[in-house]
Amino acid sequence: MKRILHLSDLHFGRDRPELLAPLIDTINGSKADVVALSGDLTQRARHSQFRAARSFIDRIELPMIVVPGNHDIPLHRPFLRMFKPFSRYRHWIDRNLEPQIVTDNVGIFGLNTVTRWSWQRGRMTGHATRRLCRMFGDGDEDRINVIVAHHPFRHPPGSSKDGMIGAESALEKLSECGAHILLSGHLHSWWTEPYKTNSGHSNILQIHAGTGLSTRLRDQDNDFAILDIDGRDLRVERWVALPETERFVHRLTTDFTLGETGWQRTGGKTYSVAN
Repeated sequence: MKRILHLSDLHFGRDRPELLAPLIDTINGSKADVVALSGDLTQRARHSQFRAARSFIDRIELPMIVVPGNHDIPLHRPFLRMFKPFSRYRHWIDRNLEPQIVTDNVGIFGLNTVTRWSWQRGRMTGHATRRLCRMFGDGDEDRINVIVAHHPFRHPPGSSKDGMIGAESALEKLSECGAHILLSGHLHSWWTEPYKTNSGHSNILQIHAGTGLSTRLRDQDNDFAILDIDGRDLRVERWVALPETERFVHRLTTDFTLGETGWQRTGGKTYSVAN
């Protein structure tokens, strides 16, 4: 079994300080094998905000894989955004914008979907798709391949934001070459649903976390996800912050299995009781 804790959109600079210690304690006590952080560590890509994000990462006692979000490039510094968009991210967080952690059973592949030109929408290029497909092909055919990206490849119903450029064609190819799970953020809303491609298969499961710390809530609680992967079976838990107690609790479980036609739900939604 492999346990992944998926966290997104911390937005230091517009965060909730009262949730910081409870979130760190909950992560460190989660027994996760890997923490996947899918971008927007900062609100305005300022050095002080990256310094706070670095301090947060340094307090996590588990292996981490981190990718940038659109707020992690300096949107209001045009010269820096055009010529050195990731310089501050690389200085404070990681020089590698697309890290990966690969084992025999699970591969976790970072994907940078942020560009200086389409920073809000994000972009998926053919080169990135081919690179991921090559890496999937290098592993065992039974390995579960997980992509960590900031921008979702599809938006949930009701979303007002424009979709990522190049996402639909990339989904078709990634579905054929061995992608299984896509972790993303950006919208500050929870959504877990298989992608159905033109073939009718649902080989890729979207797990879209909201925001772990930001005050910019979209009628939802601050949250994160825990994934338990056991062969072709997957359990997804949603953990949310309780406003009245300033702590994170397990609120929702959804079970999936990966079959011949893709991901299918195998269990109902079960809400836990907050103690």
